[in-house]
Amino acid sequence: MKPARISFIIGVAMCVAGCGKVGDLEPRTGNSMPPQAYGQTTDQTAKILTTPSVQARPGRTDELLKRSERREDDPFDIPPGQEPKPFDPEQTDSSEKTPPK
Repeated sequence: MKPARISFIIGVAMCVAGCGKVGDLEPRTGNSMPPQAYGQTTDQTAKILTTPSVQARPGRTDELLKRSERREDDPFDIPPGQEPKPFDPEQTDSSEKTPPK
C-alpha cells in the first residue's frame, strides 16, 4: 500500500472513532434515576451525581508554609553504618525555641 492511502485510512478511522454522542447523561432505556433519599427536596440529576463533594475534593484554605523555620535534627537520619547518638536531655540548644522579637 502507498503511504498516502495508509494515512487516509488512519485519518478516516480516527474521525469515525471520534464521533460520539455529546450530551447530557441519561439512564438507559427501561431504567430510571435512583430514588430520592429521605429528606431530599430536589431530584437527582446527572450533573449533581457526577459533581464531587467537598470531602472528595477539598479546597485549600490556607497557606502551607507561613514562615521559614529551621527543621529540628532527626536522630534517625544517619548515614549507613553509623549508630544513632543516645538521647541526652541535658544537651539542649538554648538558641532553639526562643520566641522571635
